[in-house]
Amino acid sequence: MVASFSANLKDARTRRGLTQDALARMSGVPRSTISTVESGEGNPTLHVIAALSDALHLSIDELLSPPWGDSQVFRASDIPVQRRGPAAVQKLLPHSIPGMEIDRITLAKGARLPGTPHRAGTHEYLYCERGRLVLHVAGETHTLDAGDLVAFPGDRRHSYRNPGSATAVGFSVVTLAN
Repeated sequence: MVASFSANLKDARTRRGLTQDALARMSGVPRSTISTVESGEGNPTLHVIAALSDALHLSIDELLSPPWGDSQVFRASDIPVQRRGPAAVQKLLPHSIPGMEIDRITLAKGARLPGTPHRAGTHEYLYCERGRLVLHVAGETHTLDAGDLVAFPGDRRHSYRNPGSATAVGFSVVTLAN
């Protein structure tokens, strides 16, 4: 963890064109502590990690996770599938992106999947990739065929339904309110 933090901290600081002194002023963390942490010799406290995370506008997870190369392949077998009765939901963002969720929803013929209302101010987008999807949201009904998209308030009660005789596939993109 310390090695990942050291590499991620130095990379984030240099990509932003910041010196250790500038980051120290922004975060309130002494420059000597930043230097020690970046060299991999220090063992930062949670307070130091949080202060640097805030100053760099990164999540703590981004600073602590192992660095990855420019590209990363995730095999189908490595992408978790959550089964909800006759529906399957795959999370398509293996790396945490604060405020965003992307799911692939597969609904068997005739299946219905209740949605989960999110925080007030959240927006949700449902794209129908294959088949036909019916979205019920706050008393409205929207029928989507392949290629159609609907935007709706994600903080309302909603559900997805496949009225067809074959499997339907859709993508849900949620932008969470701050």
